[in-house]
Amino acid sequence: MDIENSIAFVTGANRGLGKSFIEALLAAGASKVYAGARDPQKVTVTDPRVVPVKLDITDENDVKAAAETCPDVNLLINNAGIMKESPVLAEGSENALRAEMEVNVFGTLRVARAFAPVLARNDNSAIVNILSVTSLITYPFNATYAATKHAGLALTDGMRPQLKAQGTQVIAVFAGYIDTDMAASVDRPKTPPSQVVERALTAIREGHNQVYADDRALDAWTSTRSDPTPVQTLVQQYWDMSQAAPAPQ
Repeated sequence: MDIENSIAFVTGANRGLGKSFIEALLAAGASKVYAGARDPQKVTVTDPRVVPVKLDITDENDVKAAAETCPDVNLLINNAGIMKESPVLAEGSENALRAEMEVNVFGTLRVARAFAPVLARNDNSAIVNILSVTSLITYPFNATYAATKHAGLALTDGMRPQLKAQGTQVIAVFAGYIDTDMAASVDRPKTPPSQVVERALTAIREGHNQVYADDRALDAWTSTRSDPTPVQTLVQQYWDMSQAAPAPQ
């Protein structure tokens, strides 16, 4: 689909990857970008084409109101997400998983379902779901987050055939750690948000269903589709090293 003159809605738009999406969409010629955030006053991109919208994707009323007040959207960027960095058997892991599921899975589904009729009424439409390398590989130190991103991949694959008939493309974006606040505590190589956004916009323009935002995501996809044993071995090594390292003071 064409991004020039499109009307987009970005969730989690007040910072990080969401903010980068807004800036890139504007630069690509979008005629309007709705910026969904729990506190619209925290949307800092100052451009007359940006319309801040109150949106907590865990709140059904907020989501319905957003879909009703933004009837001209033809590009939905499902970006909002949280990460609790919890191993699956850690103390409090159930609470971490519930919180992450509410945003990363139920929130994503809630927004997609609310906007699907809007996208059906507007030609040349697309949904972009921001997933993760952990949709493909489960690292033990943030296993609850990985569970939600595995579920997010299933939702994305499930909505794609349902929305094809109305002409809505559904795109899955796989990325490793992105250099945003969410991954601030992670001491590993990170991908610039601009690279993730650039590759996502290219997929929108060219009609691709999947985006590998960095080499880590591409390697994860390739390896898990062939022989998963090396990946499983690497994950075990990561975990063993994390347990051997001294606790931060």
